[in-house]
Amino acid sequence: MNAQHYCKVLLFGIFGRLIQQLQSVQNAAARLVTGAPQYDHITLVLRQLQWLPVKQRIDFKLAVLVYKSLHGLAPPHVSDDCQLITDVGRGHLSLRFFRRLHVCGAVYMCAVSQIGDRSFSVAGPRLWNNLPT
Repeated sequence: MNAQHYCKVLLFGIFGRLIQQLQSVQNAAARLVTGAPQYDHITLVLRQLQWLPVKQRIDFKLAVLVYKSLHGLAPPHVSDDCQLITDVGRGHLSLRFFRRLHVCGAVYMCAVSQIGDRSFSVAGPRLWNNLPT
């Protein structure tokens, strides 16, 4: 896995001030690229460029990595972290319609920081399971 994949996982789960700072950088870049005035509404500028806001982009990139791992397009060590749940109660429908993933327990996380929840084996399947069907 290259550094780009690691960075996607590192950014997942950040919030608050750090997301605001990253969003400010993206907004400034969008204004620079389009020449939009400082006080124009940035949402329209981002749409014009077809750029997702930072938080949504992080989630999207992580979901794409999960998709690739489910379809054999990711390295094996990444794909091993995304395991489909085969629910006997739902029969053949579980794989076809529900596509739920097993979320690994983050055993190594400390009780205070919960940094383990941001690992790919936890964050990827959890994000995937929260997507609308």
